[in-house]
Amino acid sequence: MKLSENWLREWVNPDLDTKSLTDLLTMAGLEVDATEKLIPLDKKIVIGRIEEVEPHPNADRLRVCQVSIEKKKLLQIVCGASNAAEGLKVPVAQVGATLPAGQKIKQAELRGISSSGMLCSGLELGLEESSDGLMVFANNAPIGISVNDYLKLDDTTIETDLTPNRGDCLSVAGIAREVSALSGAKLKPFVVKNVPNKSKRKITVTLSAKQECPHYIGRVIENVNPLAETPLWMKERLRRSGLRSHSPVVDVTNYVLLELGQPMHAFDLDKLSGGIKVVKAKSRHKFTLLDGNSVTVEPNTLLITDNKQPLAIAGIMGGQSSAVSDMTKNIFLESAFFSQKAIAGKARSMGLHTDSSHRFERGVDPALQRIAIERATQLLIDIVGGEPGPIVEQKISQYLPKRSSVILRYARLEQILGLKLANSRVQTLLKRLGMSVTASPKGLRIRPPSYRFDIEREVDLIEEVIRVHGYHNIPEHAPKVGLHGIAVPETTVSDKQLRWAMINRDYQEVITYSFVDRQLELALNPAAEPIALANPISADLSVMRTSLWPGLLQAILYNQNRQQNRMRFFEIGRCFMKKGRDDVDEVRSIAGAVTGPAKPKQWGETSRPADFFDVKADVEALLIPAGRGAKIRFKPCQHPALHPGQAAEIHDHRGLIGILGSLHPEIQAKLGLDQPVVLFELAISSLQAAKIPEFRPISRYPAIRRDVAVIVDRRVPAADVEQVTAEAAGELLVKLELFDDYRGEGIDSGRKSLALGLTLQDSSRTLKEVEVEKIMDHVVTALNKKLGAELR
Repeated sequence: MKLSENWLREWVNPDLDTKSLTDLLTMAGLEVDATEKLIPLDKKIVIGRIEEVEPHPNADRLRVCQVSIEKKKLLQIVCGASNAAEGLKVPVAQVGATLPAGQKIKQAELRGISSSGMLCSGLELGLEESSDGLMVFANNAPIGISVNDYLKLDDTTIETDLTPNRGDCLSVAGIAREVSALSGAKLKPFVVKNVPNKSKRKITVTLSAKQECPHYIGRVIENVNPLAETPLWMKERLRRSGLRSHSPVVDVTNYVLLELGQPMHAFDLDKLSGGIKVVKAKSRHKFTLLDGNSVTVEPNTLLITDNKQPLAIAGIMGGQSSAVSDMTKNIFLESAFFSQKAIAGKARSMGLHTDSSHRFERGVDPALQRIAIERATQLLIDIVGGEPGPIVEQKISQYLPKRSSVILRYARLEQILGLKLANSRVQTLLKRLGMSVTASPKGLRIRPPSYRFDIEREVDLIEEVIRVHGYHNIPEHAPKVGLHGIAVPETTVSDKQLRWAMINRDYQEVITYSFVDRQLELALNPAAEPIALANPISADLSVMRTSLWPGLLQAILYNQNRQQNRMRFFEIGRCFMKKGRDDVDEVRSIAGAVTGPAKPKQWGETSRPADFFDVKADVEALLIPAGRGAKIRFKPCQHPALHPGQAAEIHDHRGLIGILGSLHPEIQAKLGLDQPVVLFELAISSLQAAKIPEFRPISRYPAIRRDVAVIVDRRVPAADVEQVTAEAAGELLVKLELFDDYRGEGIDSGRKSLALGLTLQDSSRTLKEVEVEKIMDHVVTALNKKLGAELR
């Protein structure tokens, strides 16, 4: 919810500055996500009146305007706007003023005519996204006053992030009620008078889906002015709330939604056939929305129809066939209550999210519909004129939400909060929140107001009491608890150790959603059967992840779009696999994603991109805490998400434990990633079974080193050469290292030279040269027999 602070203070004006006000809301559970100070206009941009307009003698498209900004002060300004006309009140940027884009206004001469200023459009003032001409003020706007003061641009927008149970605060009225209750400031009365009928025309309303729509109010307004424009003050309030101005009728419904929290809709009356019906869809069909997009309506979706066709998806969005336009002269205004269950999840299932569905899913005040339609009617008459007809109302009281009484015991309140509040204080706090309070010696009987859907139990009332009293007013007491140490087995590597292993390798930990986009999941793992969510947050978060890679790649993409080019992310989390028909197997994994330079930019080393072997080294470092690195093997493999030739399975003595490789170029391009990405993922269980270090005495006898270089086929992994060598050398081999891999001149194409260093030692005697030579001969023979290796 985004709103203007000035608008909020018209409802309630506590003696608090902006920061104190937003802190008050945040501490009460209405978290303020952001505040943004509006950029004020230069004080030299004022309201002027065009007194005279003449054609420019030397330019067909220019006009020479005489503009008054004071009683006895006229400015001659050359203007090219098509709507410049005598009598209009418009923004005038005087000589010396600076426009928001940085343009400074100077005395100028245009085609031989002197111009002392500039007449401005809303676009040039940064107040509109587009404009066809000069911004026009109301006839009663005072000339000479700065536009900044007239539009009250000394303002701040406040954006709140509300929890789903606080739908009552999705309006200026709702936030104002909270501010009044929290600060004690008086809430200014908001009185809406009934608009008298000037027309007898009305249409019938039939509620077939009574439980889903137990209250529906409508009203015909005839002969509205289709050429009228939304007043500037309303456009500004909509703009500061994040909504764009469309047309007066649409703007009024949006304004009432923001002001009171009641979603409304206006139909073009002349496009309706017969009466209005609220029904549930009987079959699956296509429906064209206001914005021109088509969606598939599933059976049992709540619809607004006439006698011939669907007009709107109830509580979500209207249809194109009955939309108001620049030609609309007669409208039918709708204000209804739809149950939360009827609307919940419907918009998301169609890939939609509207301001209307956002409110109905969280609960709209069932007592608000008549107030909203009277308010909207009055605004429309003031702006577009027209003749309102009688209100048509259908109300099924038995299906409207009822606010039941809740008992609050003083003893329970003190027990939960750990502090004692005076009974009178408790009553005052609850009355501030609009609660009906009946006192008794042991507690209170509370009836919540109609807009508080979240008050159902005693603990809800206790939460409200301390929320308004102030969490910061709870006295601090040190807890009295017994401390018990937890024995950590030496054979277990903790998550903390793994995290530090990654952090020490220059990785950053991320936490991503457990639900991901189905298409991305299948692109990375086509063989997977991801578990679909019954009620996803959005269409691109519809299945449970079978790998941590989708979340990591989304994190890479998010940071790339914010001009980051070096990223090293890791995550520890659960993946979810189908197990049989109904069961789910949760597997904990650790995964990483690396892209960009291998090292931060520096003077001592030339920058190069991180590659497969950099990340392979990181994976090997992960195995150090468990002391099992020497027993891990990397085997080339094929994986649909990884680059051919740059993918490897990771095995230990029990089998496959993970995978490593570069992201496939096709997937990289599809995701819009600018740089290659190297990925890895391992099962946590394979990293947490640690080997306890064993003591071995240092031999008193000298070690003997022998080097051997063999030529093998390029396709033979170096790990296989090492394994065969170690097996052939036997127990006397204490150290084996591969120190050279040569491919070039002197070596046949398709082959490579590998050089290994063998360190031999016995703990009980000095080895003889004959024994060493015998071992080396055995190694060479084994390499030749098993791998076709030849001595170089």
